[in-house]
Amino acid sequence: MTTESPAGPPTARQEPSERTHHGDTVTDEFAWLMNKEDPATTAYLEAENAWTETATAHLAGLREKLFQEIKGRTQETDLSVPSRKGGYWYYTRTEEGKQYGIQCRVPVRPGETGPPSGDERPGEQVLLDGNVLAEGKEFFALGTFDVSPDGNWLAYSTDFEGDERFTLRVKDLRTGEVLADEIPDTFYGSAWSADGSVLFYITVDEAWRPDRVHRHVVGEPFREDVVVHHEADERFWVGVELTRSEKFIVIDAQSKITSEVRVIPADTPAADPVLIAGRQQGVEYQIEHHGHRFLILHNRDAEDFALAYTSVDAPGEWVELVAHQPGTRLESVDAFARHIVISLRKDGLTGLRVMCDGSTDAYDMEFPEPLYSVGLSGNPEYDTASVRISYTSLVVPDSVYDVDLVTRTMTLRKRKPVLGGYDPADYEQFREWAAAPDGTRIPVSIVARKGVGRDGSAPAVLYGYGSYEHSIDPYFSIARLSLLDRGVVFAIAHVRGGGEMGRRWYEDGKMLAKKNTFTDFVACAEALIRNRWTSADRLVARGGSAGGLLMGAVANLAPESFAGIVAEVPFVDPLTSILDPSLPLTVTEWEEWGNPLESPEVYAYMKSYSPYENVAKLRYSKILAVTSLNDTRVLYHEPAKWIARLRAVVPEGEFLLKTEMGAGHAGPSGRYDSWKEEAFVLAWILDTIGAVDV
Repeated sequence: MTTESPAGPPTARQEPSERTHHGDTVTDEFAWLMNKEDPATTAYLEAENAWTETATAHLAGLREKLFQEIKGRTQETDLSVPSRKGGYWYYTRTEEGKQYGIQCRVPVRPGETGPPSGDERPGEQVLLDGNVLAEGKEFFALGTFDVSPDGNWLAYSTDFEGDERFTLRVKDLRTGEVLADEIPDTFYGSAWSADGSVLFYITVDEAWRPDRVHRHVVGEPFREDVVVHHEADERFWVGVELTRSEKFIVIDAQSKITSEVRVIPADTPAADPVLIAGRQQGVEYQIEHHGHRFLILHNRDAEDFALAYTSVDAPGEWVELVAHQPGTRLESVDAFARHIVISLRKDGLTGLRVMCDGSTDAYDMEFPEPLYSVGLSGNPEYDTASVRISYTSLVVPDSVYDVDLVTRTMTLRKRKPVLGGYDPADYEQFREWAAAPDGTRIPVSIVARKGVGRDGSAPAVLYGYGSYEHSIDPYFSIARLSLLDRGVVFAIAHVRGGGEMGRRWYEDGKMLAKKNTFTDFVACAEALIRNRWTSADRLVARGGSAGGLLMGAVANLAPESFAGIVAEVPFVDPLTSILDPSLPLTVTEWEEWGNPLESPEVYAYMKSYSPYENVAKLRYSKILAVTSLNDTRVLYHEPAKWIARLRAVVPEGEFLLKTEMGAGHAGPSGRYDSWKEEAFVLAWILDTIGAVDV
């Protein structure tokens, strides 16, 4: 049972439960919270929500003010830059007062060479209105949105719970009719045959692992669908897509460190998949169709990846096209009729390299800012001489450019509007470097409003992630302006375990080197303090998911370095989860964290850093944990148990838990609900670092 007092936080009951591995017996007094169906679990989460609301009631006015600031800076009725595909321009638009986007298209008019602008959208067809689909639902998310090559069919999937188990449907875009085909429990991803008669899609197993690719004939019952590929190895996920050339269906199977790819000709969808290259442990590769060849981006004897190709007619030998260059991480390759574009990163920054077909002539696109993020954006057309890219920085809002690959000219199509007189010149961005305990230099990206003093008095927020080779590159945020304009410094710690500095950066922050992620982050905090950007009593750390593990670890490791910690959907009980192969994702995660079931060394190492296992009688920073009841990636009970144990061990600590009772890993689904959630977190941050009235 739980007890609740209006004068204080709830106290979770303690019900000792033991587990033993490798001769080590652990007592978990809050394991009962793992039972989602137990009314006592729901009662506890609701009691925590009630206490969090009580403890932050004094911030209600600030929360509303912050929400209005975010809303007031956002152009609520807006239109994405249309992308051409065949005879249509496709785009998404939003309308003031509505939570979700509206997917639309208009026919390409004779002689039209550029996308329609403003309100000129003759013949607009609404393909899907998220607001209509979400009516009466607490949560809504799209999984697949896939128009057939002939433009006649739309495959789309919906999730109304937040658990990322989607129901797939097919809509006839000529009549507007949604067919009787309805396929439950599908995953992200789909691919159409060339003629639009066959749809390939993915389903998951009991552990929420996408393991099967199905072939569905439009108009027939889904019960008759054929399983084209079943991935039996529990370490691997499967995916499916149609190449940009629309010539091949690609089925890829990937673990954390190994890949295997098969293809089916899109004009003969009933054909058996053809294997490009068999899986070899530790070798990752991806393919792109380009005329007579498949381009292969791979790490075979190439830590930071190289580019090769093989014959479409007889896949086999890999012929080198771009040699491995240590320190330049090749991340993806996109093929167009007469060009190849490689997405890469070097010296902690993203980049784009263009190769002209039939020659060795190549060039890197150049950008003016010292810190930025750039990448390809959409580009559904294969036969084109221009590509669309997205560009942003800590001070420049999300921008869309069209780049002529021959003349190299860049045309700005749109920059995300920021209302209220925003001027990038009012802000400054910096790159600094922190020294990790082993001497490694860790990049830190910083943004602040001009005039913020470097005397240690400024409040600051330090964000981090550091897992899965996922990079947190410099990005713009409208919500962040509410911090910057109150004198708060915002910084990103590009710690090991991420991919900012190449594959080695990732390898040095995973498995039995995972603690580097945590000590890197503490080193970045210490550098901010030492260089007088802020002080420990005015610094808040923030991270989510695997970045929430980082938050929990540094809470134990260096509580004196932070005034507060925000841990969102945090992976704070990793050892318990990774020991249970029946849980979603566990087996696939062993190549990221290690397998504590089989290895005593991995078990001991994970136990030594697990936030939940290492709660102690410390003077903790203030902690706000935010989670979602239906999250299938980081289950709600991890932060729930963590906060319960923190409160039991350190009853005088200031710990809050906020659970979204109808959402998933990404939190609330509607944009206004998301803004309110962000306003809640920002208000807590400002209160914690004493910047409410700045």
